[in-house]
Formats: sequence, C-alpha cells, structure tokens
Amino acid sequence: MSRFDRAPDMDCSGSNTNDYTSYQDCPNKVPLNGMQYATDMDAESQNFLTDHQLGKKKFEAEYSPGSASFGMSVFNLGNAIMGSGILGLAYAMANTGIAMFVILLVAVAIFSLYSVHLLLKTANEGGSLVYEQLGYKAFGIPGKLAASCSITMQNFGAMASYLYIVKYELPIVIKAFLDSNDNSWYTNGDYLVLIVTVIIILPLSLLKNLGYLGYTSGFSLLCMVFFLIVVIYKKFQIPCPLPENFINVTVNVSQPQVNTTDEECCKPKYFVFNSQTVYAVPILTFAFVCHPAILPMYEELKDRSRRKMQNVANVSFLGMFVMYLLAALFGYLTFNEAVEPELLHTYSKVYSFDVVLLIVRLAVLIAVTLTVPVVLFPIRTSVNHLLGASKEFNWPRHVCITVALLVCVNILVIFVPTIRDIFGFIGASAAAMLIFILPSAFYIKLVKKESMKSTQKIGATLFLIMGFMVMIGSMALIIADWIHNAGSSEEHADGH
Repeated sequence: MSRFDRAPDMDCSGSNTNDYTSYQDCPNKVPLNGMQYATDMDAESQNFLTDHQLGKKKFEAEYSPGSASFGMSVFNLGNAIMGSGILGLAYAMANTGIAMFVILLVAVAIFSLYSVHLLLKTANEGGSLVYEQLGYKAFGIPGKLAASCSITMQNFGAMASYLYIVKYELPIVIKAFLDSNDNSWYTNGDYLVLIVTVIIILPLSLLKNLGYLGYTSGFSLLCMVFFLIVVIYKKFQIPCPLPENFINVTVNVSQPQVNTTDEECCKPKYFVFNSQTVYAVPILTFAFVCHPAILPMYEELKDRSRRKMQNVANVSFLGMFVMYLLAALFGYLTFNEAVEPELLHTYSKVYSFDVVLLIVRLAVLIAVTLTVPVVLFPIRTSVNHLLGASKEFNWPRHVCITVALLVCVNILVIFVPTIRDIFGFIGASAAAMLIFILPSAFYIKLVKKESMKSTQKIGATLFLIMGFMVMIGSMALIIADWIHNAGSSEEHADGH
C-alpha cells in the first residue's frame, strides 16, 4: 500500500566505494511496509531503531561486508515495492482495458528495472550508496535537493494514501461492528481520520525510537497477500450482472454511471480510452517506486555485486508484477466499469457485512496506521535539515514539526476528494523523478568512462527524455481533468 521512501541524508556517505555507512544509519523508503529508513546521524536518528529489534549488525565507518541473504533481500525489496498503490490498479485497468493495462504494466516494470540498473552502476562509479549523495556528487546542492524533495514528496503521498484508507475503510468496520447504517459522527471518515491521528499516530510519531518497525514489514506484506487471495476468491462469489438482492454498486462521481444489472457491463474490455485513462501511468509508477531503498539494500547484501543485486531486483519485481496483475485483473473482472479508485472500498457497495472482508479491512487498517509514523520519520528529518536545525535533539522542534506535518496531511486527506488524485499527482511527479529522471541524469553525469556516443549513454539519455515526457504529459492531462471536473461541478451546482 505505493510506496515507501527514504529521507534525505546529508552525511551518510563516504567519498569512495569503500566508505559506506550503516544500513540502519541510512534507512530507506517504506510504502506500507516496515522497511528501514535512512536518516541523518543526529540525536534523533540515532535512536530511530534499536539494533536488537532489527537483528542488524552495526556497520563500522569503513567498508563492511553485507549480511543479508539473497532470499531476505528479495523479501525486503518486495516489501519496499508493495504499497497502497495495489488498491488502485483495478481502477487503472477499468480505464485502460485489459490489454492496454498489461502493456503499460510490463512497460513500467521493465523501465523500473532498467532504472535500478542505472542506479546500481552509478553507485559503483560515483562511490556512494546514498541517493541524495549521488545527487550532490552529480549536480551539487540542486541535485541533492531534487533527490531529497522527490523522496519527501513520495513519502508524503504514501502517508496521505494510508490515511485515505483509514478514511474509507474505518467507517465500514465500525458500522459492521455496530450492525448499523447510521450516519453519525463516529462513522464519518473525516472525523475518524482526525481521531486516529490524534490518539494513535501522533503519540507513535513523537517517539524517538520506533522499535516496532521490525515487525510491520512482514505483517504489511502478509496483509497484501491476504487481500489478493480475497480479491480472487470474491470474483467467483459476486455474480455479474448483480441480482436485485445485492446492494447496487455505485461508481465514483467522475465516472459515468454504470447499470450493474445490465449484461453488457459484464463484458470485459481490452482497450478503453476516457478522461480517467490519464491516471493509469501515474498509478503504475506510484505502485513500482522503490528506488531509494535499492542502495541501502545493496549495501546490506551478502557477497554483494552489481549483478547479484540486479537479480534480487529482477526476482522482486517479477513477484510484485504477478501480484499487481492478479489484483488488477480479478478486481476489474469482479466489478468491471463500476470499480472505484480504492478497490477494497468497492466491496462495501455489494456487501453490507462480510466476515472475510472485515478481517481484511482490520488487517490493512492496522498495517497502514502503524506505517504512517514510519513514513513520517524521514520527512521530519528532511524538514529538520531544510530548516538548518542543529544536530542536537530538541523536543519543542520535534513536536512542532511532527504536528505540522500531520496537520498538513490531514487537511489534504479531508479536502482532496479521492485517493485517485494522490496516486495520480505523486505518480506523475515524485515517482516519475525517482524512476525515470534522477537515475538517468545521475548516470549520464557520474559514469565518466563511457562517452556520450556509447550505447549505454544514448539509452540513458532517451530514458531521461522519456521521463520528462511522462512527467509533463501526465501532469498536464491530470490538471486538465481537474479543471474539467471543477467546471462540471460548478455547472451542476448552478443547474440546481
């Protein structure tokens, strides 16, 4: 649940390939998982994780061999890839068609793997295993800021998407337990997001030591596997067209209304083009971002080599590709055009109460609630650096930044109408930067031994150009869709 990332690290890297820092001192991204995050070695980040809970050996300042096996590295990278983005993939398929979606999914997966290849080669040549430090070595302060801001935006988007899940799913869980459809304040998603933030997320975010982080990683991935199994299972339970004794499925207001009792709506489509198709590529890029986690994992890999780490990425991406394809396909075949931007919420339009879905919702809610403080931590560290704060831990500053960040993300979740907009905006901006633009730009600048006329440099240059085209094109189309929807809403309001 698309996407977990790392905070900027000012001093995490040495000047050559044998001067690495600890994986714990340089954590990474987490999109709904418990991956470690990179933080600066200040008073706060030194207490972020405890050694015994992650079972990690503390690295010395000089080069140290990694300790993570191939299998564990595959599992950890799978955790870093897997995020809330999986919940939006069925919606993307509904608005592209099965064939077009598969083409786009394959393309984004291959491009993401090529980006990993560029990143690993750049790290070897540039002498750093820290994303931001590569930016600094390539382009100075602007390069470091570009990397830092992209990772921070991705983290902020991930945090917002998790709170959207709380907003969508917690009211359904409460209504199920109360066996009531009462629309009281305690079943209002906006109020519940605020309550969960104040009572659970804020206290956890204020901790100097997030020791539970080591337990959320596996739990988050298990939640997603369970979710996938339920999506496949429910495909064979929910008939299409829906009989009258089922609750009618309603679609998002931005989609045309679909008559789910019509036989025609149950026929899967292979190529679809509509106003919502523009969100497909950003949703997919959001779902595949894991690149700030690659370098710390490379450092931790036992008997590491670039080829071995690339194989780790190949296996992890293949596993996530299969999970994403199955979740999208069976989610789409269950609801067809009626699928919503957040797949799990669509089931509430069919079942007023279902035990299996209730268990899935509870598991996902627990996972995302525990992950929000983890994602917030590197953002806070980044803000600390941007403010030029001292390395000494300061409680008033710590509390103020934490509260300010949570207030901002809550305002975003309450006033932005749908999680689709978060997937779309972050996928088109920060995710495009982290997958396409920054790795290729770093490669072109730092890998000196290849001329600009070499096949590798030409490929990286084309990849860079394509990244700008994806980012600018997607952002322009998404903003145009927002303007169109805003105009339509005003006309609708005037009509009444």
